[in-house]
Amino acid sequence: MAFSVLRVPFFLEPGYDESKPFIETNRERLIHKWGGKRGWEVQKQRHDLKGRGLEAGISHFNLDRLAANTMASHRLIQHIGKTYGLAVSEAIYDLLNQYYFVDGHSLNDKPRLAKVVAARMQELMPTEAPTKTELLDFLNGDEGREQIMHALHALNQLGIHSIPKFIIEGRTVVDGAARSDTFVEIFREIEARGVVQGTAIFNDVLGVSDEIVEKGSHLPPTSMAA
Repeated sequence: MAFSVLRVPFFLEPGYDESKPFIETNRERLIHKWGGKRGWEVQKQRHDLKGRGLEAGISHFNLDRLAANTMASHRLIQHIGKTYGLAVSEAIYDLLNQYYFVDGHSLNDKPRLAKVVAARMQELMPTEAPTKTELLDFLNGDEGREQIMHALHALNQLGIHSIPKFIIEGRTVVDGAARSDTFVEIFREIEARGVVQGTAIFNDVLGVSDEIVEKGSHLPPTSMAA
């Protein structure tokens, strides 16, 4: 099976100041969010994110990672996907997960973000990769903002107010709290059926072409080798 993963932007803290490299640590953010340390401890026990991270091979989450407005990083991921394909944007998304959740860097530290992403894209596509300067110019601009605001409005219309959420075939919504076997069951059903019955519902909103979606983001090994 091949997959096309389209990342839809979502803001955990939409009120964060875009002009600042970061606002606070994630530890501080969560303590504020849950009304103090006691409320935060209750939430930690309830969601067991550390335990679930270990199951997925993530040995460490940096609790003191720098929390910031994420408009620029959302714009960047969308731009890379539309320009270079979803396989490339997914590779950069994986990089930024390490960059933020493990290494603790701010997603609004634009010079650092441009440097790190440019280096990874040079590895992925040496003859086509944008330079650090080009990426920094993009991050300091405004391209893609309108599409992201449209996507946020669409999420609100769908009643999606928390993440993660997964919309499969444009019709099946799976909450992020679901375990892996839930997804395996859905994918096996599609595999047995032999055809995808729905389609992506955010590509038009985000300005991602049908051609880009059809090329996929995660391909079987034989397709990648070919």
